[in-house]
Amino acid sequence: MDLVLRNARLIDGSGRPSTTGDLGILNGRIAAMGKMDERAKEEIDVRGAVVAPGFIDVHTHYDAQAFWDPLLTPSIYHGVTSVIAGNCGFTLAPLSGDPEDTDYLIRMLSRVEGMPLAALRQAVKPDWRSFGEFLGKLDGKLALNTAFMVGHSALRRTAMGARAVSEAATADDLEKMKVLLRHSLAEGGMGFSTTVSATHSDYEGKPVPSRWADRDEILALCRVVNEFPGTWLEMVFGVPVFSEREYSLATDMSLAAGRALNWNLLTISGASTVETDSQLQAGDYAKARGARVYALVTAGVPKAILSFMSGFLMDTIPGWMDVIILPPKQRIAALADPQVRAKLRQGLDEAPPKSIGQRLRNPEPYQIEGVNLPKNMRWVGKTVGEYAAFAGKPAFDALLDLAVEEELRMSFSINVPENRTDTAWQRRVAAWRDDRCIIGGSDAGAHLDMLDTFAFSTQFIGGGVRERQLLPLEEAVHRITGLPAERFGLTGRGRLEVGACADIVVFDPDKIGCGPVAMRPDLPAGESRLYADAYGVSDVIVNGVPVVRNGEATGKLGGRVLRSGRDTQTVPLS
Repeated sequence: MDLVLRNARLIDGSGRPSTTGDLGILNGRIAAMGKMDERAKEEIDVRGAVVAPGFIDVHTHYDAQAFWDPLLTPSIYHGVTSVIAGNCGFTLAPLSGDPEDTDYLIRMLSRVEGMPLAALRQAVKPDWRSFGEFLGKLDGKLALNTAFMVGHSALRRTAMGARAVSEAATADDLEKMKVLLRHSLAEGGMGFSTTVSATHSDYEGKPVPSRWADRDEILALCRVVNEFPGTWLEMVFGVPVFSEREYSLATDMSLAAGRALNWNLLTISGASTVETDSQLQAGDYAKARGARVYALVTAGVPKAILSFMSGFLMDTIPGWMDVIILPPKQRIAALADPQVRAKLRQGLDEAPPKSIGQRLRNPEPYQIEGVNLPKNMRWVGKTVGEYAAFAGKPAFDALLDLAVEEELRMSFSINVPENRTDTAWQRRVAAWRDDRCIIGGSDAGAHLDMLDTFAFSTQFIGGGVRERQLLPLEEAVHRITGLPAERFGLTGRGRLEVGACADIVVFDPDKIGCGPVAMRPDLPAGESRLYADAYGVSDVIVNGVPVVRNGEATGKLGGRVLRSGRDTQTVPLS
């Protein structure tokens, strides 16, 4: 054996009760399980810790970060061994070769996925054109297994140029997109991703390319997916309450591709089940018609951190986009202008119920998460209301004044108390166990100043199992290992069994969890991101290669760029 893990609590990813014993690895695969007398080149006594399949993150945006961070941090430290990127229609391939098209996609990715533009421009040098060339740039250079979807917006911009954000596709345009998608899937793309969400606008405030597509275009591209084994579909709807429009589009996409579709992200609230019920019905509607539609559901309570620097979500408030898309210096001046503030307040009044705009009408309860100026550091962790009382101003004005003073480098979080109640947690558990759902939606690699969901695995096991005891540990492991591997057709992954790929995590069930979330200035060009350490995860092994040992990276790169058909198999709709 190359490596043996001894004295383990083995949780195999099937949901069955754990066993005790050893696990042996040879040539990147699991070669033996149980009581083993055979010696190995390397042996680790895990002393009763859990040995489980590596966690699978089905919704990330590591497309850009992969070029400057081969470890794909912090996922690697949280026990993740396989990730799926290229979601929501946002990918860096294929490219047309026109620098303007490439620059558009880089700037769009920065805008809609919250990646600092300076970091992207410094670290990502897109000298490829085809999807295969893009994948080739990453082969053998990553610590984790990484699969990439083919994004609709990239296809559209490459086929149509600047017209992608102003026109419907012609027959020739659509044929070009189909050829691009066909070649991309043949070269290893994992499927087709798209978005119709109103939250997705480019750096000029225009809908991203995929939002200009009509139904026929979307379905025509889905039919191309049907030609290639081991593929699937992903999309974002972006509406709180689903209707016949969402049901029929998702179902018809699944039927056209002959593949399951997963969409991001299911709404869980402690106050109402209207949104959740309407969204889950998409799965029932699809199943009744022979299709498969799965909702992604978060592993915990997402903490949304907003800032006037990115403006994401705030740009959906009526009348706010005109301000959010301004260059930073002009945006600062606008936010300080009383007349502009009056228009912004009017937009809050016009915002629909339960929207971000309605919640911002009274920002007093929201917590200040980050500032840049030393004199304002004392307000981190305090509420906007506390700061407003000190400043002697209404809360909305105080919030904007602080953003202006900080030159937009101030962030705050919106706390929704009803989402942390026992009722909300019980609804979350029900969704985790629902056959219409998959645990995911981490968005790791994206919204770097906004979301803490990148640590979904330790938040789920640590918060849902260790702290709240909402699920048995074996079931919880199954739901982020064996189950997603089955749903996505990831061959040889998600299970501990002889012959399977040796993707393994070792953790202490009494300590596993996610540490405090804080900004860390470790991005290219000196930019910062939200980051959290993992607790209780000692070892991570990818394809038999130890990539984390005793909680520290080994520097070894065991990951593979996963390709459709080679590393995946088709999952039938029925």
